[in-house]
Amino acid sequence: MQFAGRPVALDTSAGIWLAEAARAAAPETVAALAPASFEAVARVFHPAVRYVGDDDVEVPWSSVAAANGTTAHPLMQWGSVTGSMEYFENDDQAPLWHGAPARGHLPAPVAERLVEVLARWTTTPDVCWFAVAQGGAVITDHPTLSLPGREYWVVNGPISLAAVNMAAEPFEQSANLWWPADRAWCVVTDIDLVTSYVAGSAGCIADVLAAEGLEAAPAEFRQRTTWDADQVNPTPADAPDC
Repeated sequence: MQFAGRPVALDTSAGIWLAEAARAAAPETVAALAPASFEAVARVFHPAVRYVGDDDVEVPWSSVAAANGTTAHPLMQWGSVTGSMEYFENDDQAPLWHGAPARGHLPAPVAERLVEVLARWTTTPDVCWFAVAQGGAVITDHPTLSLPGREYWVVNGPISLAAVNMAAEPFEQSANLWWPADRAWCVVTDIDLVTSYVAGSAGCIADVLAAEGLEAAPAEFRQRTTWDADQVNPTPADAPDC
């Protein structure tokens, strides 16, 4: 079994530190995704997409919020920004955007920009680990990395694998977790979320927040990651009961 041409690791011990941190954290918080032992953490928003001919044009959440009369802020949630939970999957707001932010998948162009930043903040850019959430109809006896509510297959390789498709065509799937061997930082794209979290040193996260082409905001490890975490914009009328 392989992902992006890399064999699945038979030893997943490289990720035990992430599993231990997740088990010790409060559920549905940033700390349950990215270890709170890091100095800082940022939230990276997956862009919506507008189709222009054969091109996909990225549409930042801030533009979507402005068009909907809602407020862009670090804890904004897609349903509250757009006004409907239907905009996660089924509907669009043409001509502003046609494709919703990718759920559980960090788009390759965003991953490439993130790689450019994070490569400067590790001593082991050629030795990184990438974990892909178990799912679908794939059945295998390969060992997995166990985190609360999630099982992951693990591969290793250079940092550039973060921007490589881990799924068989025509599907797209990024790594859900990735980190360098020196544990200088980690990136988490949970399968249920349309944003990713990057944890690292204060300097590293400052660079992520300042990077061109990334829509990112500072986060806190105690923040909730659920759809109802937005306390600024109105709750969508079609939101599920809490």
